[in-house]
Amino acid sequence: MSKLVTIFGGSGFVGRYIARRLAKEGWRIRVAVRNPNEAMFVRPYGAVGQVEPVFCNIRDDASVAAVLNGADAVVNCVGVLAETGKNTFAAVQAEGAERIARMAAAAGVSRMVHISAIGADADSASEYARTKAAGEAGVLAHMPSAMILRPSVIFGSEDEFFNRFAGMSRMGPILPIVGADTKFQPVYVDDIAAAAVMGVDGKAAGVYELGGPDVQTMRELMHTMLGVVQRRRLVLNIPFGIAKIMAFGFKVAQVCSFGIIKAPITKDQIANLRVDNVVAEGAKGFDALGIHPTAMGAVLPDYLWRFRPSGQYAAIKNSAKNLRNS
Repeated sequence: MSKLVTIFGGSGFVGRYIARRLAKEGWRIRVAVRNPNEAMFVRPYGAVGQVEPVFCNIRDDASVAAVLNGADAVVNCVGVLAETGKNTFAAVQAEGAERIARMAAAAGVSRMVHISAIGADADSASEYARTKAAGEAGVLAHMPSAMILRPSVIFGSEDEFFNRFAGMSRMGPILPIVGADTKFQPVYVDDIAAAAVMGVDGKAAGVYELGGPDVQTMRELMHTMLGVVQRRRLVLNIPFGIAKIMAFGFKVAQVCSFGIIKAPITKDQIANLRVDNVVAEGAKGFDALGIHPTAMGAVLPDYLWRFRPSGQYAAIKNSAKNLRNS
């Protein structure tokens, strides 16, 4: 019988790519999520019954133990960019990660892969970064041979980074950003999945910082994106001080509207944007895994075309212009 892996957050942005790769390798996959009915799209990744969404609340010991029963390996992809209700940074990224590792060790699971983030730091001004560091510590305390992956900002067709800003570029002549000079090293989501599969297969362990071949500032990333979507916009940097005031106002609006109005940026995210998000010098990365990371230019046009003024017909229109000018 093929081996079984439980993927917490297996229907999320990163988790679905890991699930797809493991299914191709013949693993049976248990996708542990809060809403199994919304994760049914993962079932066709494998043969009938090979990939199954199941309910799990990572804030509860019994729930986590149930989905780990019989598993040979575990992958934790659960994380939050902003707190909502009981899903706080501490509950999800620190306590949740530690609970998964603790229950996995108790169940005799031999391998674990944990998705963290570049910038995980117990002394950070950002609670997001502090709880990421606490989650790593909790995982290693119970599963010392685990693989921990720290990606920079992740891109891919379902991402919440380039898609978000490309959507904003359609709203007017100005594209506001925070942290224009902060450096990032965008990494393709399927490259992260390839690394995670190596951990599940027992081919790698330890901490790896994952960044792509391109290092750009936030401002440069926006110009790269605007070039792909064929729009000319003024990229306007909002100073950190003003951004913090705006974040406070957005938080008040969100609370007063009982969550109907979503804050586009938070104080904690602003704290993160003050620090470069690139692979640290001397850190193990893709090279140590034998993986050649994918450049942004090879992927962004494949999914950002829909934000172009002419959408899928942009190339045809540009070709027609060339004919008229020749």
